[in-house]
Amino acid sequence: MTIHKEGKATIIIALISLSILNLSLYRLSNNMILNMIILFISIVLFGLILWFFRNPKRHVADLDDNKVYAPADGKIVVIEDTIESEYFEDERLMISIFMSPLNVHSNHHPVGGTISYEKYHPGKYLVAWHPKSSTENERHTTVYNNGKVEILCRQIAGALARRIVNYTSQGDKITQGGEMGFIKFGSRVDIYLPVGTQYNVKLGQTVRSNVDVIAQL
Repeated sequence: MTIHKEGKATIIIALISLSILNLSLYRLSNNMILNMIILFISIVLFGLILWFFRNPKRHVADLDDNKVYAPADGKIVVIEDTIESEYFEDERLMISIFMSPLNVHSNHHPVGGTISYEKYHPGKYLVAWHPKSSTENERHTTVYNNGKVEILCRQIAGALARRIVNYTSQGDKITQGGEMGFIKFGSRVDIYLPVGTQYNVKLGQTVRSNVDVIAQL
């Protein structure tokens, strides 16, 4: 299992902290049952941290910038026409993917082309499925131009997520399936497409980044 680079510092800190805790208890406490319980909890906690930062290597099988691949692992929670007010300022088809703490949290480029706009916004930490999280939470907006049409992808922090990482800059030439960024911990990604775009997903469906095609431009 490959570990994402964004998790290495967290994993080292967790390993040192849990090791100190358990060594201290071993030396100071004669209650072996308590020590074993704390050790078990520490191992489970460390395993969950490793699991969260896993980074499976997935390559897009069919590079086609007219296909929109899922930019994140998770569950489809919204499919609706709505007003996108930051960049397009008009009606767009929005598809939202909710990422639970157990999902892979690395994000990937849904299409290839040029980054025509990107901006980070500080904000609140409402639960990721809250209707206002898309406009009020900490978030990072990235707009892709595939040469024919622009689509917008927005990383949104949730109640547990306290850091969004995005590797893009305006003007970058990117390849479909390349790494866009990472979100710690539970979170959501919204994709805004032209109204009328043919989509291939349904509410409640689980998708994987770089594997599932969510729409056809």
